[in-house]
This record gives sequence, structure tokens and C-alpha cells, in this order.
Amino acid sequence: MYAPLSRMLLATLMAIVVCLAPLTAAQAATARIKDIVNIEGVRDNQLVGYGLVVGLNGTGDGLDNSPFTKQSLQAMLERLGVNTLTATTMRTGNVAAVMVTADLPPFSTEGSKIDVQVASLGDATSLQGGTLLVTPLLGADGQVYAIAQGPVAINGFKAQGQATEVISGVPTTGRIASGAIIEREINFKLGSQRSLRLALRNPDFTTARRIAMSINDFIGKPTATPEDPATVRLTLPTGFNGNIVDLITDIEQLVVNTDEPAKIVIDQNSGIIVMGKDVRVSTVAVAQSNLTVTIAENSTVSQPAPLSQGQTVVVPHTTINVNQKNSDLALVPESVTLQQLVDGLNALGITPRDLISILQAIKAAGALQADIEVM
Repeated sequence: MYAPLSRMLLATLMAIVVCLAPLTAAQAATARIKDIVNIEGVRDNQLVGYGLVVGLNGTGDGLDNSPFTKQSLQAMLERLGVNTLTATTMRTGNVAAVMVTADLPPFSTEGSKIDVQVASLGDATSLQGGTLLVTPLLGADGQVYAIAQGPVAINGFKAQGQATEVISGVPTTGRIASGAIIEREINFKLGSQRSLRLALRNPDFTTARRIAMSINDFIGKPTATPEDPATVRLTLPTGFNGNIVDLITDIEQLVVNTDEPAKIVIDQNSGIIVMGKDVRVSTVAVAQSNLTVTIAENSTVSQPAPLSQGQTVVVPHTTINVNQKNSDLALVPESVTLQQLVDGLNALGITPRDLISILQAIKAAGALQADIEVM
């Protein structure tokens, strides 16, 4: 009569294990392949150009202080048939020299439009109400890939009176939505490639190997090979029904467990500390103390006695208080987790900047199993 009860208990335990298994797997850091890699050839290209913004309400460059603006204005007028050689002086505050930048998206076609950013180059105070004239945008190879023109929209403003002024945001930078037309395409045929590389955004040996294994298991053929911590080589398998674009589409939704090294990132300027989940500490004792010195200056007037022919003098009085907050040694046990490490250090009542020094001291003592990166 005990056998059915044992089988019932065993079935119950197996059901509990099955229910808990997804929860355990969910605790691991998982991500899609498309979210952790960059595909070779699929990238933006940066464009830059120099142009003029006109139509400003007296907030443009001073031509005496910005000679490049004056030269550009004269050259533009000469191209339009206006003779400026006989002009003795040119005084206008409605023109500003600007730098124009844009990002050329991958596989952009001729005739499509992209956004551009405009930033003042001279001493203009605001680009509000201005219009960018035709500006060629060049790539790193010196070729023109787009032409920009249009009204500039700024996020900031400047209001000034005789006694005060108000400035919100940065009125000398702006944006032109769909302000550039693409004139040249990047000659890269992704579909004709037989092999390309997947670049990990966070290089790691384990993650690269897991990506390759996940792809090979899904395709059923040796398709991906990890070349280094940052690169996985993807080769179109023989007999695959499609090109390399089809292969990327099939594998980019695959989910892999990502791995990361134990690292502590410290920004000393702001006091920010970021610690990874795999940071471990060997057994170590930590003590910390804060020393506060307060100096107060008080002055009193010393008056001489009547008819004593003395002088009135100022007598300084200095008060110095030294307050030292001592902490007992706190024992951090071996192989504690990140949460235990944070709780233990917070128990000492230390500030983030003191924590930076403590972590560096623990690392110097050889008790911290993690890399420290100081920004």
C-alpha cells in the first residue's frame, strides 16, 4: 500500500522540478543575437559640410570677428553674379557660418532624405529663424554623398534686455528634419556575400562560442565559427535555400545566454560605481574613518582704557574642531555575492567616494576577483 504513495510523491516532486526549471533558466541573462552583435557592412557613415545660415534677426556672426564668414558670403555672392569687389565694407548681422553634420544610414538610396544637425562656427548668438543654404555633405573619402538645405529649428532661445538676459538651451545649434537629399549610394551588395562577420558589442569568449553553437544547432550544419572574443564568422552553408540576408533573418531571433567578465567601473568625477554580478571578494577586513576639520574665525575689538593713550585694535580668535569618526574592522567573508558585498560596505556608513578608495585598496591587497576600470 506504500507503493502508490511513493509514486504519487515522486510525481509531485517531478512536477515541482519541471515548474521551477523555467524559473531557473530565466534567471540567466539572455538576449537575441540581433541585440548583441553588429553585422559586417551594416553601419552608418558620418557626413560633414560647411555652409551659411541666412535670415537671422541680427544674431549672426560679426564679419569683423569672423573673417571666414565674410569670405564665404563674398564667394557665394560672386557665384550668384553679385559683384562684391567694389564694396568697401560689408556689415550684416543676419548671416552665420555653420558646420552641418549627418549620419548616412546603411543601404540608403538616392533621392531619400535624412536629418541634419547644424552648429554655429563663429560668434553668432542664435540661429533662430535662419535658413541653411545649399551645403554639400562629404564623407571620409572626400566625396559628396548628400546636399542639405532648409529652415533651421532650434530647441533653445535667448531673450535679452538692458539689465538682464535669459538663455534656455543652446540657441546656436539646431536641426533640419529631412533636410538633406542623398545624392550618392554606398556600393555594398550584402546579398551577394558568401561570408561575413558578426561583431560582438561586448567581446567575450564564452558568448562568442555560445552564439556559434546556437547558430549551428539551428541550421544543422557548421555555419558559424568563433574567431576571437569579438568576432563570429558566418558562412552561407551549401544547399541553403536563400542568400546571406535570408540566413541573417533566420538566426537573428535566436536567444543565447550572454556572459560577462567580473568588472567594476568607477567614475571618479561623479562618484558613480557600477559592479557586475560576478564580482567576488576573498576574506578581508575593512576599516574606514572620516576626519573632519572645522575652522572658525572670530574677531573682537580691544578698546584702551580712558586717557591711557592706547590704540583700538582688532584681536582675531581662531577655533579649530577636529572630529574623527572611527569604524571598527568589518570582516568581509570569502566569496560573498554582490548584494552581500554592497550590504557589508554600506554597513560601515561610507560615502561613494570612500567606497572607491576601499575597492581600490581591496584590489591592491589581491582580495578582489574583478577588474577595476576607472573612467
